[in-house]
Amino acid sequence: MEVRQVAGAIGAEISGVDLSVPLSENAAKNIRQALLDHLVIFFRDQNLTPAQFRQFAQSFGTPVEYPFVKGMEAYPEIIEVAKLEHERNNFGGIWHSDTVYLEQPPMGSMLLAREVPPFGGDTLFANQYLAYEALSERFRTILDGLVAVHSSAKADVSKTREDRIKSGGTAEAGKEFLSEHPAVRTHPETGRKALFVNVAHTSHFKGMTEDESRPILQYLFQHQIRPEFTCRFVWQKDSLAFWDNRCAQHNPINDYHGHRRIMHRITLAGDRPA
Repeated sequence: MEVRQVAGAIGAEISGVDLSVPLSENAAKNIRQALLDHLVIFFRDQNLTPAQFRQFAQSFGTPVEYPFVKGMEAYPEIIEVAKLEHERNNFGGIWHSDTVYLEQPPMGSMLLAREVPPFGGDTLFANQYLAYEALSERFRTILDGLVAVHSSAKADVSKTREDRIKSGGTAEAGKEFLSEHPAVRTHPETGRKALFVNVAHTSHFKGMTEDESRPILQYLFQHQIRPEFTCRFVWQKDSLAFWDNRCAQHNPINDYHGHRRIMHRITLAGDRPA
């Protein structure tokens, strides 16, 4: 197994491992350490069946169902993340951390490429440890005391789910989920602090109005995706990405109109941010 860092801030590609067979204890340990070190890890040429994909995911946590879109009939934890030729919006096409509007957001997510467009469709990832650490000491002190309120119904992100809800929405597709989490969370495994707000889901700070919260949030939304905090992954068929949802954000780029992009996604159960 070889781990090759792909950018200065975040991301590493792992080669020399076949994910279609059960991982040894040592291999799983090394992959998890690479995830903790690099926040998102990438694999190439992994032609996995749904059963093999789920088996790999179970080496690192408990797969959970997505609240808005039905999973595969035999594998409800696996959802299809698709944009079809006639569609204009892509699923989750905005900077975000996955489902932070839940009381226990996922610890991580995995995406496996089934069909990729002839160009475009890359995904950006951003390191939220670095975003927090780059702020002034005074600003960090202020943020450490704030609680952010998150909603699943913010307009920009709701629009990115519309096509998939139409084709395979769950019974809870019309429900609004709300949560309250620290604006800065401490990673339960590394002990590092990371910004935990995002433009897709964070509406305001607890005890403050949206108008009062807006200047701080708008600054953070721009700051936390500065180029020096990011990497960009170019997908190929059978590529797999696994990111740590507790300290990384991602943004799938919507630049391939007229072409198909089909992915399978698994999210892993997390804990309540602290």
